[in-house]
Amino acid sequence: MGIDFVTIAIVFGTIFVVELPDKTFIATLVMATRFRPLLVWIGVVAAFFVQTLVAVAIGGVLNQLPKRPIEIFAALLFLVGGILLLRGASKADEEEAETEEEFGAKSSAKELAGWKVVTFCFTVLFLAEWGDLSQILTASMVLRFDDAVSVFIGAFLALAAVSGLAALLGRTLLQRIRLSTIRRIGGGVCLVLAAVSALQILGAF
Repeated sequence: MGIDFVTIAIVFGTIFVVELPDKTFIATLVMATRFRPLLVWIGVVAAFFVQTLVAVAIGGVLNQLPKRPIEIFAALLFLVGGILLLRGASKADEEEAETEEEFGAKSSAKELAGWKVVTFCFTVLFLAEWGDLSQILTASMVLRFDDAVSVFIGAFLALAAVSGLAALLGRTLLQRIRLSTIRRIGGGVCLVLAAVSALQILGAF
């Protein structure tokens, strides 16, 4: 199966807007203020690479099950993801402060340099990302598009881009855009995908 650039673009856009208001964005931002941003980004991206592989692998396994129940399951995942993002939007700014304090305490207690920074950031983000909404949605994208390679590329590039923004421009970005607004956009995207999936299940197109 070849690479589908439309699938990559859809997955990239969805994961990007879902991950941008997530706690891992704040965690990366905080660690980038304590350590060299490039080393932080390398550690975070490595963690995202492994987590994306896991999510795509899970989606691939589920995709071997009967098609119609899996299509319904994927649509429900998008629906639940959208609802969770919209419901949590009002608390996003409050959670931002809590997350910044939490990861600030973790990183300020460390005196690290070089590859020890990479290892530390990898470990922190790897543990924080388990069961994260973006990981769940990545698996559901495999079910939705039946294209593990394109989904992996789109999801990983989105996560790498978000972590890069957090490491380099995170503070400036948060001064211009509220996390609650970004979370509402992400919720809306998930609901659109849920609606499209439901219409395809019903044979509307």
